[in-house]
Amino acid sequence: MRKLALAAVVILAASGQAAVAQDEALVTLKVMTPEAALTLAQAALKDCRNRGYQVAVAVVDRFGNLQVLLRDRFAGPHTPETARRKAWTAVSFRTDTLSMAELTEAGKEASGVRFVDQALMIGGGVVVQAAGSIVGGVGVSGAPGGAADDACARVGIAAIQEDLEF
Repeated sequence: MRKLALAAVVILAASGQAAVAQDEALVTLKVMTPEAALTLAQAALKDCRNRGYQVAVAVVDRFGNLQVLLRDRFAGPHTPETARRKAWTAVSFRTDTLSMAELTEAGKEASGVRFVDQALMIGGGVVVQAAGSIVGGVGVSGAPGGAADDACARVGIAAIQEDLEF
């Protein structure tokens, strides 16, 4: 009977370790739905429009893949790609591009990252977070300066923040 009980304990312990090992081999991720990404983009575009700015807004998933791209009717032809690259940069470097612009100025230790393909160190790219995890990024381009782009992006995030809390 003791041997049987000991065998049961060993089997249970081994199966528990196998479950732990399996969990360590996999990662569970949360991503924004297309609907949430669209709501974010529309809110950012509306905020910029209300401020008198014609912009493009790009929303990317946590991996930097484009989910939504909106361009206001009079936004410059460069703004869609610039917005996408700002969003990609924010997600890739896990920080907003307004901060990155300052951190990577010429002569600073991190200035070399400005040469990373697709990276754009101009304000207006912001990470989207939920429960402490990055779930995407938003980039705005076309307002008069990176700080104005950044402000519109943050209004877009605020529009969906409650929905992102889980």
